[in-house]
This record gives sequence, C-alpha cells and structure tokens, in this order.
Amino acid sequence: MARRATVYITLTLLTALAFGLSLWVGAGDLSDAALRDVFLSLRGARALACMLAGSALGVAGVLVQGLFRNTLASPDLLGTTAGANLGGRLAILAFQPLLVASSGTLSADVLLPLGCLVGAALSLALLLVFVRQDSDSVVLLLVGFILGSLFLSVASFVTSIAQESWEVGRAVVAFALGSVTGTSLRVIALCTPLVLVGTLMAFAWGRTLDVLLSGEEEAKTLGVDVRATRTWVVVWVSVLTSAAVTLAGSIAFVGLIVPHVLRPVVGSTHRSLVPAAALLGGAFAILCDVGARSIPTRSEVPLGVVTGLLGAPVFLWLLVRQRRLERDA
Repeated sequence: MARRATVYITLTLLTALAFGLSLWVGAGDLSDAALRDVFLSLRGARALACMLAGSALGVAGVLVQGLFRNTLASPDLLGTTAGANLGGRLAILAFQPLLVASSGTLSADVLLPLGCLVGAALSLALLLVFVRQDSDSVVLLLVGFILGSLFLSVASFVTSIAQESWEVGRAVVAFALGSVTGTSLRVIALCTPLVLVGTLMAFAWGRTLDVLLSGEEEAKTLGVDVRATRTWVVVWVSVLTSAAVTLAGSIAFVGLIVPHVLRPVVGSTHRSLVPAAALLGGAFAILCDVGARSIPTRSEVPLGVVTGLLGAPVFLWLLVRQRRLERDA
C-alpha cells in the first residue's frame, strides 16, 4: 500500500511538472508583460486538452484490455478511435443546415462529443459481435484493423461530401486533422465531465472486471452479470474515447503503452491501474506535445505523430513477446 501511494504521488508530481513545462515551452517571449497572459492562457488550454485526452485514453486502454483479456488491446488498435473520428465528421455533416443558418454563431464544437460518442460505441459493438473475449491476439488485431480501415474510408467519403459547403467543409477538415492547437475552452468544458465521469465509472467497475479476467463462466458462478458488465464497459470506453478524439483528434498508442508501464509498478487490479493510468496518460500526452513543439520545423508536428513514433516500436515488441508466450504455452 505504501509503495502504491508513493507511485501515485510521483505520478501526480510528474503530471504537475509536465503541465508547468508545457506553459514554459513554446514560441513567444514570456518576458514581455503585455503578451505573457495571452501566451499562458493559450498554452494552459493546450496543456489541459492534452492532459484530459491522455488521461481518457490511458483509462480507456485499461478498460479494453480488461474487457478482451488481451494486453495488446487499445482504442486506436481496435478501431474505436477511428469510429469516434467518423462519428464526429458525421455529426458536423448531419447538422449542416443548422450550422449554415447560424451564420457562425453556432460552432461545430458542441456537436462533436455526441457524434464521437455514437461512433466509438458503434465500433466497439461491432468488435464484440465479430470477436469473442478469448480470441487469439492476431484475430483481435486483424478485426480491429479491418474495422478501423472501414471507418477511415467512410470518414474520407464524408469529408469529400462536406466540401460542397464551405463552412461545413472547413469544420470537418479542421476536425479531421486533429490537433490540440487552439483548442477552445468551450470544447474543454464539454469534455471535462466526460473524462471525469468515465474515469470514476471505470474505477467503480474495477472489481467486476478483475473477476471477469478469470473467465466468463467463473465470473457467472461468482454472481457477475457478464452481459451487463460488457455493455457498461463499452459505454465508458466510448465516453472516454469520444472525449479524447474531440479534444485532440486521433492519438495512437497511449492506451497501449500506459497500462503496460504501470502493471509492474502498481499491480494488475483495475482499481489500482485506473487512477495511475489517468495520471500517467495525462503526463505522457503533455510531454509528447512539448516534444512536438520543440522539433525545429516550419509547421508544428501533430501530437499523434510523436505518440505514434514512440508507440509503434513498443507495440511491435509487445506483439512479438506475446506471440512467443503463446507459442511456448
């Protein structure tokens, strides 16, 4: 218990340090008193968006790995992120007449969380239809890849249709690019309750997921309603993923890396992993964003590019290791 408390305190300090570093790093001179408040406000909103998105994906990764009993599962690898991205674009397109009629007074931002939520839930529901909980890792990843490719293809088609209207086309393209640059306080205010509720409910369902790890039949004998558990986990993963995609677009591998780093430190129980994943996921996303801003390029490197460069080698290593373990077993 003492070791776990030490880990939580360390992660909290790391998140605070990352947040402070994000306020300090960036274009612009903070010594200029006239512009200091503007820079700090913009950077603060950006750091908060990164922290919320990273926390949401870290917790969502813990949940999907518990749901499928597979440590290679994560929202982006299973097509959930792509589904949320498609849902957001469809939400903007569906409300096209309302956006145009408002003459700019109504932003597409308010429509994104709902659309992303529906898209993420649909993708997870389809995954559960085609994949059993005890399926082979390669089967799970293959189905997730197929669903993700399908959703991205449809999303590209939606983007093409949206170009018929300049206002809606601009909103869809801006969302499709996905960035924490200029994330509005309204979007942050809309997504913060989603991340908080999703994290709290993930913690609340932690013990039930621990029992589910032993297998569906054994969980049923211990009084667990397996169908209800899977349904509610899908709901909360969808809530968390939709918030992350709304805030920062598609960010890869956060939900995969964070749980793997934490399990040797805090253990494999979900109630231990969830708060740690929220803290480390937030810190990881902020530090990746700081790294992206520090790269000397003409245009800013997207956050998802940095997380992808860091996460892809880790994923390949985990895949090879798991295949070896399965072969040895």
